[in-house]
Order: sequence, then structure tokens, then C-alpha cells
Amino acid sequence: MPHDIVVGIDGSAEGLAAAHWAAQEAQRRGTGLGVVHVWHRHPRPAPYVPLDSTERDRAEQVLDEAVRSVRAAHPELRITDRLVCDATVSGLLKVAAGTDLLVLGSRGFGALGGFLTGSVSQRVVSRSTRPVVLVRAGRSAADEHLPATDGVAPEEIPETPYRQVVLGLQTDRPCDEPIEFAFDAARRRGTGLAVVHTFRTAFRPAPAPSVPLVSAAPEGPPLVSRPRAQAPADQERTVTAVLRPWREKYPTVRVTETVTEGRAAVVLAQAARDAGLLVVGRRGIDHQVGVHVGPVTHAVLHHVGCPVAVVPHD
Repeated sequence: MPHDIVVGIDGSAEGLAAAHWAAQEAQRRGTGLGVVHVWHRHPRPAPYVPLDSTERDRAEQVLDEAVRSVRAAHPELRITDRLVCDATVSGLLKVAAGTDLLVLGSRGFGALGGFLTGSVSQRVVSRSTRPVVLVRAGRSAADEHLPATDGVAPEEIPETPYRQVVLGLQTDRPCDEPIEFAFDAARRRGTGLAVVHTFRTAFRPAPAPSVPLVSAAPEGPPLVSRPRAQAPADQERTVTAVLRPWREKYPTVRVTETVTEGRAAVVLAQAARDAGLLVVGRRGIDHQVGVHVGPVTHAVLHHVGCPVAVVPHD
């Protein structure tokens, strides 16, 4: 499919919200949008298919309704639609392989239904070689912007500033792909980028010292050994060094850095509370471990309300 962005819809409110978010992103990127519905035949007719219809008829109806809704809101956008008869996960993965971005709906919060039924969205996220954005139901164009002041007409909402982009940064391995995705997203929106890095200091009981921890120097005050006190400063220096080339590449993006000790999922959920987009990385498929999204990504997908971009990296 010759589009940078493709959205997978399934007839749910989450899928429709994802389609409209994807349309907005396509406009920001100046590209077209592909709307895809993956369906498959059941041995017996599915209960949601009317008696006087077929599963394919129902699939065509779901796709047509989504496309008409997006076209009505974005009449100038180039949109194509496509039905794919395949297993849901494999069909979405095949579609995603030829695009820059796949967008899906997500219910989150442990709810059943939509793409999360049978962990479909998590399986797509964990196996996709391309970035995947998950969008909640009820998200609108206005939600990407800061609250409008009284008296602002609906058509003026796009002129209000965008909410910031939040990046969950890892420093223990190369992760250029999610960093670039976050910087580019902030640049396209003309908004700030909040980079959040968390760390945990493992507690290890100190062994009984064989020599005093306080020693007298030949001149000057005593020197006191404080190995743990250097950890936050070291983390901050590492984050600054990792971001330096990206600040130079994207000089117009306002960047704030937060380095804190704590649980990554909890800190990111708090940081993304008023964000327009959260970006997290995912390591490539480890065939020894199997397909997984990692505990942090798993948590934010279920508990963060704004759209979440999961970007694979080496």
C-alpha cells in the first residue's frame, strides 16, 4: 500500500478514533492514508453478521462506514481503503511492513473487546518491525491541543498550541529510532519534547569496612566516600550526552529532561497525563525470549490515556 500511514479499523469506537488520529497525522506529514479492515471467515457465521448477509458484506460495511467518517472530516486528504482476508494479527503485520506507521485502536485499562481481545494489539505491537500508535476511543483533534480559551470557534482549534510529546528514554542500549520519532513528532507539532529517564538503585548492604571510610588527606578537609550520591548525576550526564546530537539535528524543538529514580511505568504515566503523545521504545524480537512488549510498554499501553507510539529498535 503506497502510504506512509495505515490505520487498521474493526468497527469499534476505538478503531474510529484511531482512523481520525491517523488522518490528522497524515495531514501533518503531507501524505495519504490507507484504511484497512482485516477479516477472516469463520466455520460458522459470526453472531454479529445478519442472517441475510455474509461476513464479507459485514466487513465491507465496517470499512465503508469508517472511510466515509474520515472523508467527511478530512475532505482534502487522499484516502484509499482495503479489505484483507487473513488472520487479524498476521494481516495487520503484513500491512504494517510496507508503511512508516501503523495506527490501531486500543481500549486499555484491562477492558475486553476491540483489538485487545485475545491480546491482538499487543501481539501486533510486539512483532511489528514498524512503529505502531495505539489510540483510545473518544480522542479528537481538540485533545491534541492545549485547552482553548473561551470564545474560540471549533475551526480555530488547530491554531491553538499542541500538547507536548513525552519520550521514555532508555540509556542502557542504543535507541535512536524512538528518539528520532519523538523529536520529529514534536517538530511537526511545533511543541515541546519532555524526555523522561528513570533508574533504580539496587540496595546492597555495605560490607564491613576494613579501612575507615573517612581518611585524612595530607592537606585539606577529610575525604568522605559517598558512592551512591554520584548515581543521579551520572544518569543526568548520560541523558544529556545521548540527546546532544538530536538537539543539534532538531534545533527548533524545546527539550526538557527529567531524570528520576522510580518505577518507569509509574513515572511515565504521570508525565503523560497532559501529553498529546507518549513515545516508548521496544527492543527487536528476541527469538530466545520470544515475542513480548516488555513490562513498561505493557503497563503504559493499558494505563496511559493519550496516544502511545511504540517504536522498535535494535
